[in-house]
Amino acid sequence: MIKGNLLREKIDACGFKLVYVAKQVGVSYQAFLKKLNNETEFKTSEVMILKELLHLTDDEVMEIFFT
Repeated sequence: MIKGNLLREKIDACGFKLVYVAKQVGVSYQAFLKKLNNETEFKTSEVMILKELLHLTDDEVMEIFFT
């Protein structure tokens, strides 16, 4: 289970729209929302794209996706 609210904060802090982030991750906007709302899981490759796109530290990745 991810911390969707924390991920949304990071996206907002970078000034990105969810639709843009979804496109960068390679999924539809609807699929991205399902991932944010813990209806489906992020793939490891998607987490890595988000880490780079949002300039997340390893600790932030662990906090958002793995705790």
